[in-house]
Amino acid sequence: MSAISIYAEASPNPESMKFVLNSTLLPDGVSVDYPNVEAALNSPIAQELFAFDYVGRVFIAQNFITVTKTQPDLGWTSIIPELRQFIKSYVEAGGTLFTVDPAAEQKAAQAASAGDPTQQDGFTSQKIIDLLDNYVRPAVEQDGGNITFKSYHDGIVTVNLQGSCSGCPSATVTLKSGIENLLKRMVPEVKEVVAEGVLV
Repeated sequence: MSAISIYAEASPNPESMKFVLNSTLLPDGVSVDYPNVEAALNSPIAQELFAFDYVGRVFIAQNFITVTKTQPDLGWTSIIPELRQFIKSYVEAGGTLFTVDPAAEQKAAQAASAGDPTQQDGFTSQKIIDLLDNYVRPAVEQDGGNITFKSYHDGIVTVNLQGSCSGCPSATVTLKSGIENLLKRMVPEVKEVVAEGVLV
């Protein structure tokens, strides 16, 4: 395994830090969000991160891991070196990241939540998904999180916000002033965007 370089990058959520690697962890467009250790059964690296008593959430995407801490009074400067060293050593040693392929899991979950939309809803949903993938997701990933389409019904778009976006003070503003405005402008059928996974 070649040497892994890794750096920490702040996110808009003061409790979340993005650790960016020069290595691919997941295929582009696939991500996993573990709000607690119980949810991380599929990911040995996430389970190990939860062993640090200040880690409250782990989000993994193509080339970064976002860690959200549970102790606001604990400064990042004291814990970044420890987390960075752990992730670097784990990946360099070829440690198991996932026991089940997250891409397959994501596909199955999307199929299960799609239900049986009308043909028109199906066209609208596809337009929304394309806009989220091409315009919104890259910006959200820059901030250490992710957005995924959950459903579209009667003008209401439901999305999932993951990683640093969950619990971020600016997530609701971003959702309403940014994402909702974009979708309403580009897809006139959209009346509102609501999010799951936002802890206010």
